[in-house]
Amino acid sequence: MPFNRFISQANAFGKRRRPFFFLIDFEQRKPLIFPLSEAASQGIRFDIRGRTNTPDEENDRLPELELTASPIAFERYKNGFDLVQRELQKGNSYLLNLTYPTAIATNYNLAEIFQRSRAPYKLLLDKRFVCFSPECFVRIEGERIFTYPMKGTIKASEPDAEKRLLNDEKERREHYTIVDLMRNDLATVAEMIEVRRFRYVERVGNGERAVLQTSSEICGRLPENWQAHIGSILAELLPAGSISGAPKEKTVEIIRRAEGSERGYYTGIFGIFSGDGLDSAVAIRFIERQGEQLYFRSGGGITRHSVAENEYAELIAKVSIPLKE
Repeated sequence: MPFNRFISQANAFGKRRRPFFFLIDFEQRKPLIFPLSEAASQGIRFDIRGRTNTPDEENDRLPELELTASPIAFERYKNGFDLVQRELQKGNSYLLNLTYPTAIATNYNLAEIFQRSRAPYKLLLDKRFVCFSPECFVRIEGERIFTYPMKGTIKASEPDAEKRLLNDEKERREHYTIVDLMRNDLATVAEMIEVRRFRYVERVGNGERAVLQTSSEICGRLPENWQAHIGSILAELLPAGSISGAPKEKTVEIIRRAEGSERGYYTGIFGIFSGDGLDSAVAIRFIERQGEQLYFRSGGGITRHSVAENEYAELIAKVSIPLKE
């Protein structure tokens, strides 16, 4: 479906207050939209903060998870990192989210990962990919629109991890930049923009692979009858700032050159419109199938103060599946 057609369809559903599911890829070339009641028949299973079209299944029948990862060579990562650094030095970007796929092997299939994983936003698209995202894109309640950008990561097992994360100058600058970007993004569709909570720490995952990440809460007020323009609102806010960078247009061009391939649905967005509200996520913590091989997509924000070895380690640290207790 062409993206302009998606926008029109979402606006039409919104005007009639008809609930729908949506999925938009990073390049905005393959958006999907269905009445909420039809999502399951289209091979889509979702669980969005407890709202799901999938019955709860027994987990005790599954064996203990086995997961091995084969990351890309550091030299390949460094090539992309160096390209990004050159553009940052030129002032063409101030923050860029650089990502690469990691080949993985696991004893779970995609449906079993969807079943066992723990995250506020989960999505399974047939046998193509599974996503277990911790990050909200936008949430709309009444006439208030909220976003919660996540930026800044450290392994939870590190000594004094939370203190080190909050005091890290690179991570601080990165988070300030993304908050400014998301404030400006919300200001294109809403008024009375405010940062309600700034740079609070959340734990993502469990066990040895758990990480700490910093988030902020930003909100604004939408105009009356925003539902009739919901497709246009989503389009105005894309791509998500936390997984692209600033300024967006030029940064996305650099991403394409550095990564060398399309992201597809990875780092796109998905969610549900309920008729009077909306909840959506950024499609991170993402495993996709290519032929017989599974790939875990991950990355992190790059600034002029980034160190290649540290960013490469963060990419690998995020290759983890948080499981239900």
